[in-house]
Amino acid sequence: MSNRSTITAVVVALSVFILSILQSCTRKEKPTADADNKFRITEKLLNELVLDTVQENSAVSEIGLTGVVAPDENKMVKIFPLVSGITQDVHVQLGDVVQKGQTLASMRSVEIAGFTKDLIASQADLRNTKRILQSTQDLYQSGLASEKDLEQARSDYEKAAAESKRAGSVMSINKSNGRGYEIKTPISGYIVEKNLTDNMQVRADNSQNLFTIADLSTVFVLVNIYESDISKVQTGYPVKITTLSYPDKIFTGKIDKVYSMIDPDNKVMRARVKIDNPGNLLKPQMFARVSISASSGEEMPAVPLRVLIFDNDRNYVLVRDGKEHVRIQPVTVAKQVEDKAYISSGLKAGDQLIASRQLFLYESLKN
Repeated sequence: MSNRSTITAVVVALSVFILSILQSCTRKEKPTADADNKFRITEKLLNELVLDTVQENSAVSEIGLTGVVAPDENKMVKIFPLVSGITQDVHVQLGDVVQKGQTLASMRSVEIAGFTKDLIASQADLRNTKRILQSTQDLYQSGLASEKDLEQARSDYEKAAAESKRAGSVMSINKSNGRGYEIKTPISGYIVEKNLTDNMQVRADNSQNLFTIADLSTVFVLVNIYESDISKVQTGYPVKITTLSYPDKIFTGKIDKVYSMIDPDNKVMRARVKIDNPGNLLKPQMFARVSISASSGEEMPAVPLRVLIFDNDRNYVLVRDGKEHVRIQPVTVAKQVEDKAYISSGLKAGDQLIASRQLFLYESLKN
């Protein structure tokens, strides 16, 4: 073989060798299965998460109504005149706060003068009959008075004592001082009605009350129920109430009475809610917005709102299937009431849902 042929063979061999090296350097191994890099939820992670079980509940809907604040009838007193006369001092005005026993007004009254005279006369008669009884008892013991005389003296004394007691009771009911008859309040509260002015003539047979005092520590809210909502409202339903005066404050209570009559003028039926009134914030005749949580009678799966994940115009939850398997489940929300969502499709009672770190898990599983 010539030198030229030998050189050519060596060049070809080197070329093949270099090409094989280059191919081996540029060759890449195929990546392992995507499952090796896929996010997995371990048993340890599941044990650190909060789980919530889907419950089958009667679906609740909220009904928005209006109402008005009214005094509690059991804590309200109407004051009527017990005697006739002419008022001379009216110390209070509508809306004033009064304390039990406080004088509201004074009145000059001939009847009070007569009651005072009766009391003085009865007390004098009582003292006189008592002396006669004691004297008759001494005479009877000495044999100078008969038993009949003693019984008569004792009878006169008992009658005088009874009359004195009656006159005293009349005066205790009809309080008076040096200026005349005093009209006092028997309870503490607010003056919600006033029908008395200075120099006004008052008669005991007048059917109109002079004052109305209301204790506002608890009040009623009278709710207007339209005919279309009558079947949805029942005694015992929970209620939330807000007012224009305190829009950020929510008063809570329950319907304790439903009046089974429709107002012929307003075409509404009334329901009553009794609520506590701390600080007497609510005043009679205040307008109120009333939200009633009413049962629809339809059984639906219910979940806390916190477990829902909203993404791409849909709601999702994370459902735990098996020991270490969690899946993304789309759901359809029928309605939301307070902190609870009612599900029309996608879940059933007994499903276990992830209720903590669900956004992180959702993003990890989705990718």
